[in-house]
Amino acid sequence: MQDNFTAERPTFVAHLECSMTGETYAADKLHGLSRVGRPLLVRYDLAGIGAALTRDALEARATDLWRWRELLPVRRTENIVSLGEIETPLIAIPKSGGPGAIVKDEGRLPTGSFKARGLVMAVSMARELGVTRIAMPTNGNAGAALAAYAARCGIETVILCPEETPEVNVREIAAQGARVYRVNGQIDECGAIVGRGAAEGRWFDFSTLKEPYRIEGKKTMGLELAVQCGWELPDAIFYPTGGGTGLIGMWKAFDELERLGWIGSKRPRMYAVQASGCAPIVRAFEAGEEHAERWENAATVAAGIRVPRAVGDFLILRAVRESGGRALAVGDPAILQAVDDCARKDGLLLCPEGGATLAAYRQAMRDGLVDPEERTVLFNCATGLKYPMPEAGTWLDKDAAGDLGSL
Repeated sequence: MQDNFTAERPTFVAHLECSMTGETYAADKLHGLSRVGRPLLVRYDLAGIGAALTRDALEARATDLWRWRELLPVRRTENIVSLGEIETPLIAIPKSGGPGAIVKDEGRLPTGSFKARGLVMAVSMARELGVTRIAMPTNGNAGAALAAYAARCGIETVILCPEETPEVNVREIAAQGARVYRVNGQIDECGAIVGRGAAEGRWFDFSTLKEPYRIEGKKTMGLELAVQCGWELPDAIFYPTGGGTGLIGMWKAFDELERLGWIGSKRPRMYAVQASGCAPIVRAFEAGEEHAERWENAATVAAGIRVPRAVGDFLILRAVRESGGRALAVGDPAILQAVDDCARKDGLLLCPEGGATLAAYRQAMRDGLVDPEERTVLFNCATGLKYPMPEAGTWLDKDAAGDLGSL
């Protein structure tokens, strides 16, 4: 880390901007949502970055998340709360996906999911801005990442989980020092409790897109894709979409890279993937709406995308439409079948949310939306080892194992 940074470095953050109105806000101050209740986006002095950094210099750096430091908001090295955020690999899955299918395997990150990208940035900025107590709703992996990074820097953390949150995630959160509560409701109802506490001054609200910096960590997925693909973006991206921070962040990253002159105007078609049991973005996309109404009675095996309402709905829909992509829903049977096929045929154990992207990709090929030869990136957002697996294995008596002919 110290090889990559000076203790005090020039920041290229220009200001923050309301994603709805364009109203600007001062950098280096603690902000939540904008005045009109919409996410704030970090804007950079891209001309200054272009003068200070070349593509060749960037490529010569160590391949971790922090190689992109000029395009990230943390000012002082001492405030970075790192657990070793690597550049995640691209893995072909020709048997279960097809010749053009590539998985970006985010399960290799700290705490086993892509939530580490957003939370390392948000927690580092919370530390820089003097936050001492945080609360957040989570379906599992985001809470685990927050608990880990907050524990590392001594920020007190309260995490609220819907009652259907996977048990392993609840225990993981508690093991890393956070106060974790189960709530008899969905994630947006947990978020309402967090919001009330924030209004009472009990904590700072770390809900998805309700602080400006998680998106800056998540956008590194798009930055990495650009360099991994030789500065020629893929034809399509399938992204598991709950709150949609990563999809929004990648779209922002591509714009910043083009303005730097590092990529051209080509964009991937962005496919926002949801489960058919919780598909508010799909419903809004198909209806031509700018905002997505709450999805009632949300249910799916893919807990990470069980988000009935997203505060950044209009940003997700805007990116999908501008890219020429779509919002797609897939059922739980197709999700589980995709997970099974990828593991058995290609040796890659996807999480259910990653399985949703493979299921949606297969559906898109059947519907003629994607050509099998197109370079298509599917996001596996967490290691499949965190999720329940079917019982397996047949007992073999060691004393009767002399004859192995039946094996």
